[in-house]
Amino acid sequence: MSQDADFPIVVEGLRNAFGEHVIHEDLSLKVRRGEIIGVVGGSGTGKSVLMRSIIGLQVPDAGRIDVLGDEITAARDDDDIDIRSRWGVLFQGGALFSTLTVAENVEVPLKEFYPDLSEDLLHEIARFKVMLSGLPPEAASKYPSELSGGMRKRAGLARALALDPELLFLDEPTAGLDPIGAAAFDQLTLELQETLGLTVFLITHDLDTLYEICDRVAVLADKRVIAVDTIPNLLKLDHPWIQEYFNGPRGRAAQAAQTRTRAAHKAAARAKAMDNQPDTGA
Repeated sequence: MSQDADFPIVVEGLRNAFGEHVIHEDLSLKVRRGEIIGVVGGSGTGKSVLMRSIIGLQVPDAGRIDVLGDEITAARDDDDIDIRSRWGVLFQGGALFSTLTVAENVEVPLKEFYPDLSEDLLHEIARFKVMLSGLPPEAASKYPSELSGGMRKRAGLARALALDPELLFLDEPTAGLDPIGAAAFDQLTLELQETLGLTVFLITHDLDTLYEICDRVAVLADKRVIAVDTIPNLLKLDHPWIQEYFNGPRGRAAQAAQTRTRAAHKAAARAKAMDNQPDTGA
């Protein structure tokens, strides 16, 4: 299988099992370059296991995974150093080193991949990534225990962006955040994707996130990806889990919120257009 440049992530025939418990069987998925793809599924469907397989932390029992043209499932430990520098990962909870400051956490991957960088340059890059994640400058010198949950998420994001990745993996980035914090993180993700040209692989249960920023959604059920499409097209499918998830009370609320948001954006655009019209009065 040759890697299509339009699909930086290609999974084919994936099988993951823990003993006799099979998580994935013949799972296939293609992620398009430049999209934000949401990954959803019930508990135990292996969303995080899929992500860990793609980034080489979980060795599958069968199948093939190509990432940015390299076959991850065939890579040896000394072969995958270069490819790992081309993606960033925000694990659920941030997974920050508690004994390091935010800036020092950001510097960890920089020191691993670029050991010859000067201390001054390391500090400058770390400060820039902290700023890019939406944290205030003073957060760089704080320890994770001194940060709120939302700030720890952003600190983890700053570290994920340290090496200027092409791919960004986010595992439940808005879990535990209040609605305002979650919406702000969604907006930040969208802005980073558009500004940096990222391809984003996003595991989430947050229906608002799915509606607001995801181009497509991949649904895990029955040990595989049963569908991957836009939400309007997914709503046309009669699979019981899809219908219950997207047409349940929270799904309907998310749909209504998106409709209101779109209406507000259209009204603002019309108002702006009216303001920009030339004044033809006498």
